[in-house]
Amino acid sequence: MGKSFGRWWPPYRPREAAHDLTRRHRPCPAPGAPTPARPARATVAPSFTRLDTSLLGRWWWTVDWVLLGAISVLMAVGLLLILAAGPPAAGRIGAGTYHFVQRQVVFVPLALLLMLGVSVLPVLWVRRFAVTTFAFFFIALMLVPLLGQNVNGAVRWIPLGPFALQPSEFIKPTFAVVTAWMFAADRSQENFPGTLIAIGMMAVVGGLLVSQPDFGMTMVIAAVWGTQFFLAGLSLFWVALLAACGIGGAVLAYHALPHVQSRVDRFLDPASGDQYQIRQSMRAFTEGGLFGRGPGEGRVKQFLPDAHTDFIFAVAGEEFGIFLCLLIVALFGFIISRAAVRLRRENSLFVLLAVGGLLTQIGLQALVNMASSLSMMPTKGMTLPFISYGGSSLLSTALSMGMILALTRRRAPGDPL
Repeated sequence: MGKSFGRWWPPYRPREAAHDLTRRHRPCPAPGAPTPARPARATVAPSFTRLDTSLLGRWWWTVDWVLLGAISVLMAVGLLLILAAGPPAAGRIGAGTYHFVQRQVVFVPLALLLMLGVSVLPVLWVRRFAVTTFAFFFIALMLVPLLGQNVNGAVRWIPLGPFALQPSEFIKPTFAVVTAWMFAADRSQENFPGTLIAIGMMAVVGGLLVSQPDFGMTMVIAAVWGTQFFLAGLSLFWVALLAACGIGGAVLAYHALPHVQSRVDRFLDPASGDQYQIRQSMRAFTEGGLFGRGPGEGRVKQFLPDAHTDFIFAVAGEEFGIFLCLLIVALFGFIISRAAVRLRRENSLFVLLAVGGLLTQIGLQALVNMASSLSMMPTKGMTLPFISYGGSSLLSTALSMGMILALTRRRAPGDPL
């Protein structure tokens, strides 16, 4: 029985012999000869494991993949709707059938690369990147009156060959991060006038935007700034003062800007002016019903001038019905709530203010676009983030989400800010 067992259980060997069976067959070195070096043991660096301390490895395990997936779905929906709304819009300007689709396909990979690239940055470099980018596009914003082109009575774009750059789109996200830094520094550093600097930035940027004129963008940036001011712990005096300034600014815009007065009057009294676009938009939702007319079967988009930009939500309603519209609303709600939940245990005031401002910007822009399409508020030329056609808008929103992903990544207690 012992011999039978021995066939299955090998006899004991010393540890060194078990690992190196050829060692006893090596010749002994001659007296005085140098001892041969032992070959180095091959080591394999951990890749995308929790032991990987590289920049990419830390990003892989700390980024919010659920949030990134929701953003990807929203971008896919945007491409689908551009494919539906782009050909009629291209036909109206005499361009190729897929003119707008091809342009958007060029910008989508760039937007993904920008979002993922920014999301890899640590908090300190997010702030540095935002300050540098803000300074560059602030200079571009000041050059718009000199170099810009007039489109529908507004000078907001700088022509760059076949494309046009809208600096105000990139001012939005970087402004939110820079003012968050100012508010946070005012609370953490003595004798630093961070709040006064943030007030001055709001006044200068707002004045440049109103001069274009772009009252809608001014409203969004003012809402972002006001949200950050509130989260930073402003006093009741400032609350009352900001409320008074907001009401006064709205009244002044109504009386000083004819296009603002016209849109408000037409919203309050539809018979007082041309309501062609909003009537076509409401007709698209009515004909779409619950399930829509089907992909490519929409008819109202043929008569809706801005179907691929400001009224793309109406195209979603006509061709895919109320279910796709509710999906879009749910995706925006999920993205905003998911990022907000990631801030529950955040101890950095800067991160709290920056993410709060960026979420306010994206949420308010989406709300204004969808509410305008449904005639729930005066129409405003504002794109639907990640969905409407426009390279500047898409890249700007990708920049915003990249910074949100970077700032909401899980961090160790001692990580620098």
